[in-house]
Amino acid sequence: MKFSYRLSVILLIFSTSTQIHAQSDPYLHQRYDALHDSPMQQKFRKLAPMPAGVVYVQHPNEGEKEMRVHFQNMKKLGFNALKQIMPLPTWTIEQISLIALEEGIMPWWYGEGGYEEITPALLEQLGIAKTLSMSEILEHPKMVNYQKEVAQKRIRNIEKYIQDSPDKKFMRVTSVAYDPEIGGRGVELSTKGEALFLEWLKKRYHTVENLNQAWNQYHAGLFLNEQRVFSDWEDVAKNWRTLTSREYNHVKDIYRFKVEHNLGRIRESATQFNRFDANAPYRGGGELAVFHPFAWYGVDMEGIADVLTQYGSFYPSMHFSWHYNLVKGEITKSLYQQASMMNDFNKGGWTGGWESTGGPMQMDGEKNPGHNNSYYVGPDELMQLYLSQLAAGFKGFGIWCWNARSAGKEGGEYSLLDRNGQITDRAIAIGQLGKAMQKYRFELWKAHKEPLVGIMYDWENEATWGAMSIPGRDDFRFQPVKARIGISNMLMTNNIPFEYVTPNDLSKGLAGRYKVLYLPAMLTMRKELLPLLKKYVQDGGRLVMDLPSGWYDENTVNLPTGKGSDFEQLFGATIDDFQFSGTNRQLTIAGKEVQGFTINSTATAARVVEKYNNGKPAVLEHTLGKGKAILLGFQASLNAFENAEKSSLPILQYTLSAYSSPYSCPNALVYRLAAPEADHYFLLNDAAAKTVALDFKNLKYKRITDAITGETVNIKQLTLATKGGRWIRAEK
Repeated sequence: MKFSYRLSVILLIFSTSTQIHAQSDPYLHQRYDALHDSPMQQKFRKLAPMPAGVVYVQHPNEGEKEMRVHFQNMKKLGFNALKQIMPLPTWTIEQISLIALEEGIMPWWYGEGGYEEITPALLEQLGIAKTLSMSEILEHPKMVNYQKEVAQKRIRNIEKYIQDSPDKKFMRVTSVAYDPEIGGRGVELSTKGEALFLEWLKKRYHTVENLNQAWNQYHAGLFLNEQRVFSDWEDVAKNWRTLTSREYNHVKDIYRFKVEHNLGRIRESATQFNRFDANAPYRGGGELAVFHPFAWYGVDMEGIADVLTQYGSFYPSMHFSWHYNLVKGEITKSLYQQASMMNDFNKGGWTGGWESTGGPMQMDGEKNPGHNNSYYVGPDELMQLYLSQLAAGFKGFGIWCWNARSAGKEGGEYSLLDRNGQITDRAIAIGQLGKAMQKYRFELWKAHKEPLVGIMYDWENEATWGAMSIPGRDDFRFQPVKARIGISNMLMTNNIPFEYVTPNDLSKGLAGRYKVLYLPAMLTMRKELLPLLKKYVQDGGRLVMDLPSGWYDENTVNLPTGKGSDFEQLFGATIDDFQFSGTNRQLTIAGKEVQGFTINSTATAARVVEKYNNGKPAVLEHTLGKGKAILLGFQASLNAFENAEKSSLPILQYTLSAYSSPYSCPNALVYRLAAPEADHYFLLNDAAAKTVALDFKNLKYKRITDAITGETVNIKQLTLATKGGRWIRAEK
């Protein structure tokens, strides 16, 4: 389990090879692709599947004739897969699947990703020349017919499985992120969950003495009823629930237990499905948004992505009405953040938008007093959604839904077709996008982000904030989420390319991919992370950390930050105390008011860049080897959550120093994917219609076109629709 990784040891394995690749591969794309490599992922990379899928909901009185019209319209518009089939009780999914297949629509979310692997032996068997490109091979009539037979055989096998099954159902073919089987959110455990938790504790700690140490039972005020430590496992079983909520690490262990149990369930389900059909991908991830506190839910998305490496694809659910409460319905920036974070959890693996919205929603959605979860959803809003997914690195989408439910909850909502079953402008627009995705599928599968900044995400940090989230301070669990949103918004607003990065990524040699590494509100800093960060700086990286960070270690013991500590050696300064500004005392930096966390610190080797008005160091810069470590004495990312565009302090300057983006578009958001044949730019507009200019610094292209229409464009005069977006292809 990754929580016990010795990151500093793993680092030694990768450090030498990282230096070798740094010059020829400055963004370490090869290392990136290797992070979630497997035979299944290699098959995907060869096939480059790009499903443009929708959910077909069978309506009363719709038979084969009506279905065929639906599937023909899908294919004509640019859709090529069924994300899901919702049949009437008189029909089966398998019957409808065969009809869809006949009309040229793959009846599963994964589209061509479920093809039998195309090997030299298969080409020889079919009499297809091995000299053809993969694109030509996939379009060859013999290959099309062969793979259609593979799909038909899959359908027959599913029908047989159902017939032979005692409950007349097929096995689970997808996993969800959160399963309440062993308990609800937070620390809640079911009776079954409590029993399994105790068994898990024995396997994790082996001895009660180890448990006492991990649960800080030798710290004043935290031991059992403030009377004694645990004596034996019977004592643990009887009394662990009475442990004070002031002790945070046992709470984190509940989260850890839920994560491991959930990952085991997903692994078992995926393995079972893979035994049934090794060609068909399994998918997992699901309904939990990146604006929810993962750890508090007992979920580890990176762990789910790791499990799926051998079996299939990772995905989020992305519906306007269900995920954006925390950002009060702001979607233009949030869509990219959500997609990017999920893609970045699965670096090198296949991630897609297999559960995304297709139309208006007003009656459905998450409850949130004070925020209206009803949305206008036209072609421009949908274009922002799916361009954001593409820009983040997704390879395909699955839309809920083609045609809406015909009654009850969600009736008439979410769909590409209108309430009367007619094709809409949004269906046409997203269908055209689907065609363009198919056209450039091989380019997109070879494309990568080229980030300037890596934003650190650590499950352990989020778990600490969650453990502190007790009644009366339940907002604590949202603080790391807000901090992540804050710094992300600031970078996006200024067209700075970034990527989310985890300690596991660093341990596997990816640190050199980022010129700047930003640590937002890292209340918990794993002790074993500090040597990794030190080496990153020594090798030339720019490390930036804001507040509140460096408070606890992974076990919620106060992190040593005094003289001689690993922390002090990294930042060239000690943290003597955390303080706060804006309540009973107002501090300023360079004449600007500071709100929130501040520090009392002592510079030992660092240069004091700025001071508070009380004369104490506020911004410190430590030169270490070839790089620098910067300690920001204010809650830069948390404050940016409220206002990323008008910060009173020069956060961007502190963060980037002399670094800058290789492209810019001052009046729009712009993201870039770099591929060998072309760079792909995605421009989004969060305001009224406008004309913008896209500028490049040292990037040269021979032809620039609109990827969807194919028309040559003038990058100095790009029109963007209200709340819309465009996809620009820059050929090298």
